Amino acid sequence: MLPVITASVPVLEPPGWAIAQRGLFDLLDHAWRRFAHDFTGPDGRLLYNGRLTSRDGVDDFYETFFNWPQLYLLGGADDLLAASERHWHGVTRQLTELGMLHEEYERGYDWFHQGESLLLFYFLCMAAPERWAERALRFADLYADPVHGNYDPEHRIIRRAHNGSDPRREGLFDGASYPWLPKEAATYGFPLDWVLPPGTGEPERDRDPRLGEEMRRRMGAGDTAVNLAASGLVLNAWILSGEPRYRDWIAQYIGAWRERAAANGGVIPDNVAPDGTVGGLLEGRWYGGHYGWSWPHGWYSVGHAAMVGALAGAAATGDDSFLDLVRPALDEMIAHGKVMAFAEADSSIRSKWTVQLAEDVHTPTLHVPFRYGDKGWFDHNPMLMGVPVALWHHSASVPDRERVERLRAACGYDWRTVRPFRSKEEAGHEEPWFAFLAGDDPGYPERILAAAQAQVRHRLTRMEHYRGGEVPEADIHLWQQSNPVVTEALVQLTWGGPQVIYNGGLQQARVRHYDADARRPGLPPSVAALVSAIDPDATVVDLVNLDPEATRRVIVQAGAFAEHTIRTVRHTVCRDPAWIGDLYDYGHGRPAVTSAETRADGPWLLVELPRSTRVRLTLRLDLRTRPPSYRTPFDAPAAGNMSLRSSTRENPR
Repeated sequence: MLPVITASVPVLEPPGWAIAQRGLFDLLDHAWRRFAHDFTGPDGRLLYNGRLTSRDGVDDFYETFFNWPQLYLLGGADDLLAASERHWHGVTRQLTELGMLHEEYERGYDWFHQGESLLLFYFLCMAAPERWAERALRFADLYADPVHGNYDPEHRIIRRAHNGSDPRREGLFDGASYPWLPKEAATYGFPLDWVLPPGTGEPERDRDPRLGEEMRRRMGAGDTAVNLAASGLVLNAWILSGEPRYRDWIAQYIGAWRERAAANGGVIPDNVAPDGTVGGLLEGRWYGGHYGWSWPHGWYSVGHAAMVGALAGAAATGDDSFLDLVRPALDEMIAHGKVMAFAEADSSIRSKWTVQLAEDVHTPTLHVPFRYGDKGWFDHNPMLMGVPVALWHHSASVPDRERVERLRAACGYDWRTVRPFRSKEEAGHEEPWFAFLAGDDPGYPERILAAAQAQVRHRLTRMEHYRGGEVPEADIHLWQQSNPVVTEALVQLTWGGPQVIYNGGLQQARVRHYDADARRPGLPPSVAALVSAIDPDATVVDLVNLDPEATRRVIVQAGAFAEHTIRTVRHTVCRDPAWIGDLYDYGHGRPAVTSAETRADGPWLLVELPRSTRVRLTLRLDLRTRPPSYRTPFDAPAAGNMSLRSSTRENPR
């Protein structure tokens, strides 16, 4: 039996954030249905009649729906899960017909894009593990089982930069040269920029050795740091099955990258030759690998993949020192930071920051270098806060929090500013969220919910503008740019977590919720939740039932995967009904609110919310006391773990 708390504090003037949150759920329910009607076919595929002429494109089809099952998990409509599953199946058939998949999986591409493709799949596994487990294990075995040709257990490397279900997919491109457009060359420069002798003019594109055989030979073979994101796929299989071989693969593979980073002064290198040597194909350079430190994105790709790997290693083994795969590189970049206005920076991702910074593009602030080459650090940008916030969220350590606070102190603009934008990652509001958690901005919940509404309404207008038209291959990002589902605000406010790391991460959360009566994940109808502090000793959650008639029952779970334990919960209580007043009183009194404490000693807590009531829970959590699990509070307790799990599962702690 779960410990039970019954709310008794009356809701007289509903908090603005609660009304805004339920309004966002309603708007999102309209929006996803509108998108499905206008842009997808009966079997869930996207309306697209063209071909795909390069190795690129799989991610763009799946990414369109990446956060739809995430919205279901938050409390979206009951039929949203079935719709999300239909779109995955429809898109998978569509991509198979286009020659992009083999046995439902990417034939071979880099993990910067594969990680993006798989977010939809990971959330489906989280929402319906019993239906997706077989695929999850089959996909993970492409890497965990060396028989498929992707993994070399002797050197502990993934053998190729482009990898997947087709072992014949080698190199980085089909044809004579990499399909690098003039605009991309102007933005990112060229890989292997040291191949041409100094003073050499730019060769014709299809004869440029930096884009031809040299690139294929030096960058297409061996491991690259962005492959670390494959650990998310294997971690998903381990959570589903509990099979030690998945945990062991993560420990082995991520452990090898940790050793290479330690040997490189703490900064993770980005390439390993087929013989296991760092820089073996790049004349000793620890930088210069595919989607690595030099080209094209630097930290934007390396940092996210390393964070996915670090979190996978920590989750699978219980050893938080795996986070040191990321920390030294992060601190090295900060040490080389410069204060400048973004308008004066040498950033290669200007389109991202001009929207995110808006008028503050002219405000001097700390910029850190994202890339490294023969001439040292370059490509300065404001710090992407997803990685340092993910570190702090996982560890809850003083040093990781202090790093975030130092970055805030060095910032020239106000972290409390909430701007209405929706980045590709559907993230980017970590700064104002941190300010809110620090107690500096109590108005943040209503402002971020308003910003989310703005983005949904903007995208509904964009959908109206583009519906019914042919989509050329060059414009297949249209679907992502029109996807009206926004979840970042709901993840922060109701789960107390950052948005998922976009290039292949699994969700982080301090708490999650289940509808106890519907026996499904997510908040029940009419219920709003607000996590205002995530300190493990005092994680604060407010639950409000706005329904004027019906009682709602919410199960609060500690952690995204029930990996934490709720030791005790202090909760608000109103036992005195005197606030109602007498029969002839024209008003009501102020409810007298006190508190009580309940012991939980488990991952779940049942909260009963009679009509028009609210409760504040202050949870004392012990972090990561059990292996992460897709088990729900509705599974039979006698099983110990989900029936999908091995009966011989070992606790890595």
